[in-house]
Amino acid sequence: MLFEQGERLNVGQIAEVSTLARSTVSHHLKVLREAGVLGSEKIGKEVWYWIDRDWLLAVFANVVDYLREAT
Repeated sequence: MLFEQGERLNVGQIAEVSTLARSTVSHHLKVLREAGVLGSEKIGKEVWYWIDRDWLLAVFANVVDYLREAT
């Protein structure tokens, strides 16, 4: 819920508002990126992350379709 619509954040910005260590935040971001939840782009030494809204909408639509068919 940290990301504003269309916002990109780097690990440092996310770690600043987290109780987790920067390395832990980085690991979680990697997992979320690999799962498709986050997009990322490396610019210089920083990796910038954002919510992959289109991917999430497609996944949630599939879940809703599944639930409608299951009842």
